[in-house]
Amino acid sequence: GFREELEHILDASPADRRTLMFSATMPRAIETLAKRYQRDAKRVNTVSEQRQHVDIDYRALTTPPQDVENAVFNVLRYYDAPNSIVFCGTRAAVNRMTSRFTNRGLSVVALSGELTQSERSHALQAMRDKRAQVCVATDVAARGIDLPELELVIHADLPRNGEALLHRSGRTGRAGRKGTSVLIVPHKARKRTERLLKDANITANWGDPPTADEIIARDNARLLKDPLLAAAIEDAEREFAQDLLDNFTSEQIAAAFIRLHRKGKGAPEDIAATPPDELARKPRDARATKDARAPRKPARANFDNSVWVKLSVGRKKSAEPRWLLPMLCKAGGVAKAEIGAIRIGESETHVELTPDGANQLFTTIGMDGLLENTIRATRVDGSPNPAGNQGTKDAPAPRIARPQPAASKSQDYAKRRKPRGEEDKPWEQSAEATPERKPRGKPGARSATRPKRKPAKSKPSKTPPQNRNKRKWSPS
Repeated sequence: GFREELEHILDASPADRRTLMFSATMPRAIETLAKRYQRDAKRVNTVSEQRQHVDIDYRALTTPPQDVENAVFNVLRYYDAPNSIVFCGTRAAVNRMTSRFTNRGLSVVALSGELTQSERSHALQAMRDKRAQVCVATDVAARGIDLPELELVIHADLPRNGEALLHRSGRTGRAGRKGTSVLIVPHKARKRTERLLKDANITANWGDPPTADEIIARDNARLLKDPLLAAAIEDAEREFAQDLLDNFTSEQIAAAFIRLHRKGKGAPEDIAATPPDELARKPRDARATKDARAPRKPARANFDNSVWVKLSVGRKKSAEPRWLLPMLCKAGGVAKAEIGAIRIGESETHVELTPDGANQLFTTIGMDGLLENTIRATRVDGSPNPAGNQGTKDAPAPRIARPQPAASKSQDYAKRRKPRGEEDKPWEQSAEATPERKPRGKPGARSATRPKRKPAKSKPSKTPPQNRNKRKWSPS
């Protein structure tokens, strides 16, 4: 992002100099730049190339797409780090997440490309002074920013590539300190995240976001380790502590201390559980083969002894399966798999049900058969075939010949036109059938049979009537 400025500085520097170039990563573009401005340079690696960021604990947490923001909030509450950065993909996401975390009681600052340099400096200074706990930022904060006590990096939106992942995570785990980098992974983006970690040469621990019970247990453990509990009692505090013990029991005082400790901290969010197939993911080679898989359950029930039910609604009242089917399931208590064919007539509709489904329907709606508003259901004996219906497999409904529309001009022309290959071909006619041509006269001579051309009509003059008889001016 600063290549032009860097080249300008190096071009303006003296020829005799010693140049040291430092970079967190060494992509090909930086190597080319180093070869251009350095002579006989030596490359020094301060970390191993086999494993990236050994001081950073990488965690990948799978969550439903609608619970991404709740998962980020639970991770912030679980770790309760002095300084944290939440990376988002867009400025709109930064603004939305900043306002939501502020409403939850967290001290949050935003950092994005739309801020001026002065606003960025104030936001970072608030993080260093502990006036802010969380920084919600775009990738503009992934490079060149150093927060000494940053312990947690959360990727609310997944980075675009492995290099962006390394730069984001590199904000923590600096100068020998330990850090945590958490990737919030929607279920559908798991394979993409696995490829991302593989490209970055990173091994992450997979799991679920912290639950509410885990967060409360972590808060209690932090409270027991609070150094204030082990601090010596001062003389000014001893007298008031004795007054508290005289007026309240020890349990009341401890409960009040717990409430004060939890005051101002947002309640953890409830997150939907991860599907079992996501928890037990196995390599492709270890999965069961197609032959060894359990047989699938039939999608529909058996309709050999089906029961037909008549509904008092048809095409006249815009009856359609897309609203009849939910009505039967919701108002009649019938499962979707127990509903078979739906035949819509002009004023009534016939529905095929299994015997259990028909019994459940009339048990739910009662003897009057009222389903919804004025729609009633009635049991029908046998297989119906109402007028306008398509019939059954055994007795299909007779086809009704529809009147054909009148032929258009193009269709009439197509009927009169001869088939392809049978049209007249004058170039294949014999010489006997070809009429003899009359000899042409001299060029320019008019034929006796050719009518004379009519004289062209004179065009009306474009001169206005008032100027038509006006004499032109002459010096005489």
